[in-house]
Amino acid sequence: MLNCLPRKLSDSNFDVIFAPACASETAFLEINTPIVIVEDANFALLHNYYAQFSNLLQRSYYEANTLEGLALTKAALVLHPSPWARLSSLENYHVAQEKVYAVPFGANVDTPPPAEVALTRKKSDQCTLFFIGVDWERKGGAIAFETLLKLEELGIQAELTICGCVPPPQFSHERMKVIPFLNRKDEKQRREMEKLFETSDFLFLPTRGECYGMVFCEASSYGLPSITTDTGGVSGAVTNGENGFMLPLSAGGAEYAELIAKVYRDDQRYAELVQSSRAAYENRLNWDAWGMTVTKLIHEMLEREEASRTTARSVPTIHINA
Repeated sequence: MLNCLPRKLSDSNFDVIFAPACASETAFLEINTPIVIVEDANFALLHNYYAQFSNLLQRSYYEANTLEGLALTKAALVLHPSPWARLSSLENYHVAQEKVYAVPFGANVDTPPPAEVALTRKKSDQCTLFFIGVDWERKGGAIAFETLLKLEELGIQAELTICGCVPPPQFSHERMKVIPFLNRKDEKQRREMEKLFETSDFLFLPTRGECYGMVFCEASSYGLPSITTDTGGVSGAVTNGENGFMLPLSAGGAEYAELIAKVYRDDQRYAELVQSSRAAYENRLNWDAWGMTVTKLIHEMLEREEASRTTARSVPTIHINA
């Protein structure tokens, strides 16, 4: 299939080839049409960051890294959702600065909640924490559980809702609710998911590894502040003091509990955080904003490509007779 791809693309009149997460497919693609690569992280970042990219054979590492480098070099435009990923393309693959950008992804929702739903959010009588993810360990489930216990020690009556996974048996508490799975395609279950975003006080995800996290954008659309970890590309979606807070990877349950208690006890600070979380969504953490920025970048790239071709055509050819 890849062998016939250049011919098929050449036969079509495309202005741009848009290639999300397609480094291996475009690395050896010989075509004059400009390629735009979109990816949340490149191989250099994924290696030894996620379990499935760890302990690789030397040959596997070499091949994957080489493919990534070829694809990024070949691309006319490289789009990442975070400064973390952009910096890696610059430093690890030496991509030219003028063609690599950090543009935040939007929320993973078809229809965002109306602004009034988000902006009328009120803090609940019991501090409700919403943990969502399929990987209990990587998402920091043990730390979330420890935080629940530490909040109790601080005099905060908290509730923790786990959605998307089943914790190991040792993690059990009378104020911890587990919802193994919710299917967004089912209207009833989708509404249950929306209710969790609407009624929780914090999205709490002390993740151990994250390339970005569109769930933080979704939380912001509900005016729901996110409490998470400053790791990977999370800072592309969460800004401290605007739509949540990030703690260092070394932080444990005690540190998270202190932060949550401080914000939860300050009614004015919490209300301001709700407002600024929704504003963050409306201003940049949505797909319309992403689309407008990317459209502008693509047009600028096409202008550069045309200017480069014009310059190349205008260079005179000098013939020397022996």
